[in-house]
Amino acid sequence: MTALSTAPVSARRSLLRLHRPALLVWTAFVLLATGWLLWLHVSEVPAERACRAARHSAAGDLPGCAYSALTDANNLFNALGEVLGWSAVAVAAWAGAALIGRELESGTARLAWTQSVSPARWLAAKLTTAAVPLLAGGGLLALVFGLVWTSDQNALVTRWTWDRVFIPRGPLLPALLLLGLAVGALAGIALRRTLPALAAAAAVTLLIRLCLRTAWQPLHGPLHGFWPVHLAATAMVLVLAAAAFVGAFSLLRRQAR
Repeated sequence: MTALSTAPVSARRSLLRLHRPALLVWTAFVLLATGWLLWLHVSEVPAERACRAARHSAAGDLPGCAYSALTDANNLFNALGEVLGWSAVAVAAWAGAALIGRELESGTARLAWTQSVSPARWLAAKLTTAAVPLLAGGGLLALVFGLVWTSDQNALVTRWTWDRVFIPRGPLLPALLLLGLAVGALAGIALRRTLPALAAAAAVTLLIRLCLRTAWQPLHGPLHGFWPVHLAATAMVLVLAAAAFVGAFSLLRRQAR
């Protein structure tokens, strides 16, 4: 192999080493959340069904059937749904600060640009390295979340129109994570400083997330059922993400001249 052909491989390895802590944290979160969902499905929901059946029979309450808000399956499910629904804000903060802003502030990025790596290729490598695990983990969480809710919705009283179920139950979750990555990249390039980029990326993503809630609510009139509304909302988010990515590349190109 020539030095030119091995450069992209070594660059990818360097990126993976640089962001290994974030990758480990994300992997741990995905595994923990997936385990949480499976534990609710296999253990807690059947136990609550047994308690409910016992109350409606002559047997009365079974041992361990006393209600606790901290162990109630519906409460635990709702809590995880809320966390997943707002996780894009954390992704944006990380992308703006650690993924982009820090390297622009320290000059590491410009050093890479002088070593036969164009700014566009540098940014594309950064975003691809982050997007692949984000989309894979988000897709897995959405799949498991949807399967658990569909199987146990008679015990989980949360309505599908509520954000805590509507967002994590399908492709809207990975789409929002991608939007957080795009907004973080744009903020990092625009501000070129770690802490301001972190704050701006988190604030803008939070604002977009709040605005999207009001944007997709009217879709429940003309569209009927979960999937038509969910897919329309996903398309809306992907358009915003694409616009943010285009803005990030365009701004970087102007700054690198």
